[in-house]
Amino acid sequence: MPHTMSRMGDVLAGLHAAWEFESDSVLIRYERGIRTPKLFQALGERRVPLEAIAGVTLTRGKRGTVVLRVEPRPGADPLMEAAAGQLKENVDPYRLVLPAEREVLAEYYADELRGLLTESGPAERFLVQPPEGPLSFKAYDGKATFDGRTVNFRWFWTGASSAKWKAGDQTFSVGELNGVEWRSPEVFEGHLRLLRRDTAVAAPSQADLDPAAVVFGLGYGPVHESLPFAAAVLAAVRTSSPVAAVPAPRRDPADIAERIRHLGELHQAGLVTDEEFSVKKAELLAEL
Repeated sequence: MPHTMSRMGDVLAGLHAAWEFESDSVLIRYERGIRTPKLFQALGERRVPLEAIAGVTLTRGKRGTVVLRVEPRPGADPLMEAAAGQLKENVDPYRLVLPAEREVLAEYYADELRGLLTESGPAERFLVQPPEGPLSFKAYDGKATFDGRTVNFRWFWTGASSAKWKAGDQTFSVGELNGVEWRSPEVFEGHLRLLRRDTAVAAPSQADLDPAAVVFGLGYGPVHESLPFAAAVLAAVRTSSPVAAVPAPRRDPADIAERIRHLGELHQAGLVTDEEFSVKKAELLAEL
């Protein structure tokens, strides 16, 4: 007889989250309180199928607590794949912190879960649903938006490099992409870079020079905004087929005028050659 949880629907409430144990999954609901990490608030709730779980641990935590954690299988969760081990412990969405006096109860649920697990090793596909779109966030040098099919980068004249201004705003179909590189804004040179299927397109090593990347900074591209964005794009990329690039929509004439003005400033400063100025200006005018 297969092992089953003795009381389906039981809820174990801890710090910032509550876990509901079901026959085929664990439903994690995150609190929205002022002290709850913003990433948890952004996630809202997540259903983790049992087939996405590789193991369960229970360890002693800080200041009279115990920590119940489920270990997701590699490749099962787009959020954790995008994070690539960069999340701090206190914002790990798979940890449930409990008072030490609830250790016996936590051990009970840990044992019950272990008895239900049948899968191990890397998952062949994502088993946990990605964050829902549409999603957007402000980076230091531009605004990133994703509607489920295309990623758009619109550059800020106050932050974008001359290389990005010369390239213009960018639109990428998920079919053009091979993956996503997310580097936490809490470390040096944080950024989100789109990895293209076309390897013939050489990407600059520096994210601030790469039109397929946005860079973070103090207050720009925070984890709770940029990481769900990266996870959603990654999940869409994994389920897409290569397709032709989606043409960028026509821009607002006032926006075109502002970009030509900024291009002229770069030209006068000697950052853009006469030829580059003429070619880029013609491209912008053609978009009217």
